[in-house]
Amino acid sequence: MEIQSNLFEMIGIEENETDVISRPRVGYLADAWRRFKLNKVAVVAMIILAILIFMVLFGQAISGYNFSDMDKTARNLAPNGSHWFGTDKLGRDTFARVWQGGRISLAIGVIGALVSTVVGCLYGGIAAYIGGVVDDVMMRIVEILISVPYLIVVILMSVILQSKSVGTLLLAMTITSWCGMARFIHAQMLQIKGQEYILAAQVLGERRWRIVTKHMIPNTLSVVIVSITFDIPGYIFSEAFLSFIGLGVQSPDTSWGALVSEAQSTFIFYPYQLLFPALMIALTMLSFTLMGDGLRDALDPKLRK
Repeated sequence: MEIQSNLFEMIGIEENETDVISRPRVGYLADAWRRFKLNKVAVVAMIILAILIFMVLFGQAISGYNFSDMDKTARNLAPNGSHWFGTDKLGRDTFARVWQGGRISLAIGVIGALVSTVVGCLYGGIAAYIGGVVDDVMMRIVEILISVPYLIVVILMSVILQSKSVGTLLLAMTITSWCGMARFIHAQMLQIKGQEYILAAQVLGERRWRIVTKHMIPNTLSVVIVSITFDIPGYIFSEAFLSFIGLGVQSPDTSWGALVSEAQSTFIFYPYQLLFPALMIALTMLSFTLMGDGLRDALDPKLRK
């Protein structure tokens, strides 16, 4: 039986097929965002944080009350149509006070995390790059500072500065908190220090500080971002603890920790006064932690597909 050639079709690589892009080019950040969106828990946590930030900024205006206004005829009211979260023992609207307190708590968390990250990155990066005796001395200083409990530092700063303001609290919390970030960045930098592009920069005559800030720190940016998301809830909890024991934010200012401290003495009779600020602390810390887990997975190049 004769086989006819017209029954067959030649299939192969066309001349121009090698120039065809099979999928669109995706950058590192775009791919990280794509993978982050696949983590539903992290996305929900980000949405909750967005809602909390919106309420912290505009919640007091929505309530129609000023957080410091007192009404003697409306003391210790339960949640109702006029006061959505009730009122405290001085007749102040709890809804307005919760969101006003959130401004200070979140501000301390974000500013504290950024300060400790910047100082820790620079200190750890410089120590790792210089190396030798300088590295040993700088890291021994870090080990000494990190061994000092921050509670003692807060008490000493309050006594020395004769102040319990938000600025004093923030200074006391960040004066040693950067040490953990410095050790972490130091370890990362030691791995990067031996890479070829660092050697090329040295051969081209780049200055030390420029190599650290331009080449070494950016290559640890992903782990730094993740570390910030984990540091923020730590600062928020520390502020809440210090305010709870009377070393934090003082009246007339308020914070979530200060609201919990004020409400704990009347918790049995008016549990809602403690419930709402405590709930905001828990939601914020949980949301930052879950979002940090999602960012860690999304920014890890080893998990890229």
